[in-house]
Amino acid sequence: MRLILVRHAESTSNVRHILDATSPGPELTARGRDQAAQLPAALAAFDVDAVYASSLTRAQQTAAPFAASIGLPVNVRDGLREISAGLLELRGDEESMQTYFATVEAWHAGDLARRMPGGDDGAEVLARFDAVVAEIAGLGLPAVLVVSHGAMIRFWIAARTAEADPALVAAEMLENTGIIELEGDPAVGWRVRSWIPSAVARPGSPGL
Repeated sequence: MRLILVRHAESTSNVRHILDATSPGPELTARGRDQAAQLPAALAAFDVDAVYASSLTRAQQTAAPFAASIGLPVNVRDGLREISAGLLELRGDEESMQTYFATVEAWHAGDLARRMPGGDDGAEVLARFDAVVAEIAGLGLPAVLVVSHGAMIRFWIAARTAEADPALVAAEMLENTGIIELEGDPAVGWRVRSWIPSAVARPGSPGL
């Protein structure tokens, strides 16, 4: 099957440059809503059979215009949410940012036992995302679109795509509305078919 992973459009916390994986989380900015409105055209070449989104508001708001354009519901799953910042939630200082991303980078390097301060370890994060992917694969559909989050998408791809170099995946740009198309299944593994850093004309914001 093909799994099409999309990073949500710009949120208010992106603009504020803070770590925000809280639930339900921030909404999209006006710019983010415009980005989401452009996604149906940007995704027109993808023949999608189902649409999933994380339990966070920004992911659902991003998925909604595309799902409506093809007459499908948005299936919401908590396992697709962003990597929690734990005790660092809603902080934007340099030390907190460095701690968050250093922890995720350690996971990319294989240290899955390392724990986010007050949050999950890498194995726990992978397990919840894997569970949703397994559910999706069990549908037997040719192509499913999933709207999730930047850090989560890159970490999962680095861990579950055999040919991907984790260090390169961690450094690869994935702006708001970035699209990564994968092919495979949980049993045989996944390979990257295409990586579009941003699907809209103006790139989005770094962060969660």
